[in-house]
Amino acid sequence: MEKQALTGGEFLIKDLDYQDIFIPEEFNEEQKMIAQTCRDFIHNEVLPRWKEMDDHNPELMKQWLKKAGELGLLAISIPEEYEGFGQDFVTSMLASDLMGAGYSFSVAFSAHTGIGSLPIMYYGNEEQKRKYLPKLATGEWIGAYCLTEPGAGSDANSGTTRATLSEDGKYWILNGQKMWITNGGIADVYTVFAKIDNDRILSAFIVERGFEGISFGQEEDKMGIRASSTVQVFFNNCKVPVENLLGKRGEGFRIALNILNLGRIKLGANVIGASKRIIDLSVQYANERKQFRTKIANFGAIKYKLSEQVIRTFANESAVYRASQNIEDAVQMFMQQGMDKGKAQVEAQRKFAIEAAILKVYGSEAHDFVVDEAVQIHGGIGFSAEMEVSMAYRDSRINRIFEGTNEINRMVVADTMIKKGMKKEIALLAAAEEVWNQFRNLPEKPQLPDEYYERNHLYISNFKKATQLITKLTIEKYGRKFSDEQEILTALANMMIQLYIAESLLLRVEKLDKKFSHHHIDIIKDILDVFMFESAKIIRDNGLDALYALTDDIDDFKKALEYYTSVKPFDVKAARRRIADKLIEENRYFLDSY
Repeated sequence: MEKQALTGGEFLIKDLDYQDIFIPEEFNEEQKMIAQTCRDFIHNEVLPRWKEMDDHNPELMKQWLKKAGELGLLAISIPEEYEGFGQDFVTSMLASDLMGAGYSFSVAFSAHTGIGSLPIMYYGNEEQKRKYLPKLATGEWIGAYCLTEPGAGSDANSGTTRATLSEDGKYWILNGQKMWITNGGIADVYTVFAKIDNDRILSAFIVERGFEGISFGQEEDKMGIRASSTVQVFFNNCKVPVENLLGKRGEGFRIALNILNLGRIKLGANVIGASKRIIDLSVQYANERKQFRTKIANFGAIKYKLSEQVIRTFANESAVYRASQNIEDAVQMFMQQGMDKGKAQVEAQRKFAIEAAILKVYGSEAHDFVVDEAVQIHGGIGFSAEMEVSMAYRDSRINRIFEGTNEINRMVVADTMIKKGMKKEIALLAAAEEVWNQFRNLPEKPQLPDEYYERNHLYISNFKKATQLITKLTIEKYGRKFSDEQEILTALANMMIQLYIAESLLLRVEKLDKKFSHHHIDIIKDILDVFMFESAKIIRDNGLDALYALTDDIDDFKKALEYYTSVKPFDVKAARRRIADKLIEENRYFLDSY
């Protein structure tokens, strides 16, 4: 098998060995100590006051952020020379994961440590970094990010906020309006995007709360994440010193996109901790609640829900840390080539934009499933605001909108993948051509190996071929106009997302088995078996949806899809019950390793 590549998207065309990926069971002692600090903070400071989160109390969030700053939790990614800890990307993802259990607090934390601080860290000059990063690292100042406008959401570059140079040349004068600004009501420093004069492309500016001409709307009355501050920010002849231009003129749109890539993958980590918290609440309630003279945990329908909560969370976690290490490896490679660390981090995250979008989509939808079933497990009481799962349900909904809607992110996955292939950044077209030349001569059924991991690797290889085949058909029919066919791209994205998560899960399970001899390996294999079985159906169904729109020559293509998504039949019900039974026995999420 080939070693992992440092180019995003190559998962679709290359096979990997389990030794080439990082899994969360490999965290070192320092990382585990950071994880414990995060866990203690959430459990001791945040969760005991969860009911206060619906009260729209910005002061509560400020208190939490300040205390997190005192503990060093806001400084994990910031370089040591700016009063940070300079930890690697994987460690920053670990913190995002653990903080995810903190509901609204996790939103404020992620906004501050991500989009609120990193534009300055990555794109600021030395003077800007020394002025702002130490205050952001310690929590003395809180950060926010102002991109979205009333008429510019997904199409961010269509924003109308303008900047003009003052007559004396000392200030940029900002005029415009931003909305949905997380931390907006409590922040001290804002990264603001605006167009200078008649420029077509955005520029970025560092704006302090105390600058003349900045004002704020009332706190938004949101459905969920109610404790996080969300306001409109207004700029009325706001005077920004010329030295507060962030990066170069016209570089703002690139800054915005690169920071969004980071926000997407961080969200994929964030929902891991959130899901584990909800799984604990689900199984504990199922073990307490009795109906028909028995605990509801004994019912098969409840076991299905509990097992699926575990399966999707474990699978998402596998993919998140695989991609996180890929990005960190790319950072190190770029630094060895002579890039400074900030630029290397930006370039590494840009390289893995496809994976970031995948994790945002899969993670947010997996977590939505977890909280939805948690409410269902709780029954009528779960609909009461007195129950924590009720708040979790409302909080989860924003994740499919944050950091670019899931619809936009699906377009990013498929569109970027195909364009990378067309530009020959990855050998996608050659791989697809090879599948194209073979698919009409396939046997009726694939020969499935007896050896467990060899068989599962064949599944993944075939899933890739199914996806390559639909990709080839899309290019054949639409050429360079494929981007207009959003329904086809959605189906392709669903195939790519599912196979990436499935492959990540397989590699983790294999590594746990062969290197760690994990004590829960039989249950973990059940997780893999169920996920692979379901993945075959998802990839086949999405392939068929696209196929009927792409060609009238259905029979051979349909036969190929059936061939490439063939898996060995097995008792899915029994596997799910074994997973659920272990969860019920432990009365908590039992697969944590950090």
